[in-house]
Amino acid sequence: MTFSLSNLKSLRLPVDRVRRKPAEIVYSSIERPPVGALLPLAGQHAIMAIALSVYALAAAQLGGLSVADTQIFLTCSIIGMAIATFLQAWGGRLGSGTLLVHIPGPIMVPFVGVALKDYGLGSMLMVGLAAGLPAMALSKLLPYLRPLFPPTVLGVVVCTGGFSLVQGATQQSLGLGTAYAIDPISALIAGVTLAVIVALSIWGNAAMKLFGLACGIIAGVVVAAFCGRLSGAELFATVPVVAVPDIPTPVFSIAPGLIIVIFVVGLLEQFDTFASTVIIDRMDDADWHRPDMKTASGGVMAHGFGNILTGLVGGAPTSTSSANIGLSHATGTTSRWVGIVAALAMVIFAMLPQATLALTLIPAPVIGAIQVYAAAFLVVSGLELATSRAIDSRGVFMIGLSLFLGLAVMLIPQLTSDVPESLHYFVGSGFVMSSICAIVLNLLFRIGTSIEARAELGDNPTVEVTDFIEKQGGKWAARREIVSRAGLAALETIELIMVSGQDRQPVAVKARFDEFNFDLEIQHTGTAIELGIDEAPDVTQLLEADDEMIDSAMVNISMVLVHRLADRVRVGTRDGVSFIALHFDH
Repeated sequence: MTFSLSNLKSLRLPVDRVRRKPAEIVYSSIERPPVGALLPLAGQHAIMAIALSVYALAAAQLGGLSVADTQIFLTCSIIGMAIATFLQAWGGRLGSGTLLVHIPGPIMVPFVGVALKDYGLGSMLMVGLAAGLPAMALSKLLPYLRPLFPPTVLGVVVCTGGFSLVQGATQQSLGLGTAYAIDPISALIAGVTLAVIVALSIWGNAAMKLFGLACGIIAGVVVAAFCGRLSGAELFATVPVVAVPDIPTPVFSIAPGLIIVIFVVGLLEQFDTFASTVIIDRMDDADWHRPDMKTASGGVMAHGFGNILTGLVGGAPTSTSSANIGLSHATGTTSRWVGIVAALAMVIFAMLPQATLALTLIPAPVIGAIQVYAAAFLVVSGLELATSRAIDSRGVFMIGLSLFLGLAVMLIPQLTSDVPESLHYFVGSGFVMSSICAIVLNLLFRIGTSIEARAELGDNPTVEVTDFIEKQGGKWAARREIVSRAGLAALETIELIMVSGQDRQPVAVKARFDEFNFDLEIQHTGTAIELGIDEAPDVTQLLEADDEMIDSAMVNISMVLVHRLADRVRVGTRDGVSFIALHFDH
């Protein structure tokens, strides 16, 4: 049976969790766009990914491959990109079920180049195993490692990923050479491309926003052609129309030192994969609160298993594409179906050498402009993610020092010029150093932070309870909206206690937090208060009411507000002390 668009209509993807679609999203992950929109959207992602397959070309150049071997390596790498993209979109046990497009991993380029130079195309199987196995192992442990990856840490990873694109995007957009002189033509091409993308994303209608990036690429290519910056047409005569790549014979005798380095780098690269699943899930869910560990685990599993399959066919290890995440944001589309069709398109392109060649000839300033957009999106998204939680001095130093270290390595590469060669790829990467620093500082600053806290209340309980909640919310990096709601509920609880009679007074507040629950307990003198009111009193009836009725109404109002602000309310007495317990789903 041949595959056709009619098969897509009967295809059923594994069930994913239900999300509430944000207003800016046109097609969410579980929605299947109509064919008229699906094909162009998938085509944009495929074009973007194949254009970024230049990282495989860079590795081939480092490895000194011949033209024929470079063509084989590029084709196999694109097939590997398609495999990983398909696994991510399919979901289930081997994927995240999200629109995450894969490209050859930039951080792996120097190691892949060494393997190609010393051992040839056959070395990619061992490289794929070394990069894939740690990811698959990590995916099984990920649900138990939630404290390692709070939104503050992931925000640093996403933000640093955006910063890591700045240098390449600037060089390509402005045509900077060794003398760092700006090429006006390159700047013009990149400026037109970026201007079209931004203009259509902001002021365009729904259709324009969907295809804004494609329009930007077309505009940039037209300007490049007008300026005489399109070249390489003569190369089409040297490649066939259709070709199936030869899978290289595996080479297993790889130096253990190289395998160990690739193993460690492959593990560190999963920080970016995890962050990518979080950012795309956050884009797709209006009610997003915390990382979905099942989705993240599936994303890391797809990355690892995809790298093994990519190595099996002779391609370079992949990583999630930040530029394609920016494209998803620009088009307002996170549909898994786009990923499925984009993967199929990449396979078709891989079998059409002339089509692949045409895409790789897209002018560098056009690609640079796209990376500028992606960098801007990731930096802002990372900062939003990092600051989505209440932050105290721990959070300030963790985020600030991690970003400082990453930027220092990026801006002053001479800092790592004297380190041993075996460590250069670690300490010389701002992305790696920033990610490691964020994780280490997050664990370090957790020392001495209890999941429970208690404070006595004195003469000014409203101020004291507010300060207590804000302080603990910052220490625990709780969601800002929960901290705010808990503060308001606590104030109403204090008011309720003080107007409920029997000279009741609040005496202490206790709090407990984990990633799923935020609990408060306000202790007070006197007997436990009965909470039986669930409707506010009629205000019109209070206009002629006496003082006793007004006092009773105020109690009822406080009770209603407490019930509305907290997810659950409970009253009781423990060890002779009465309390009102407030629960908030986190």
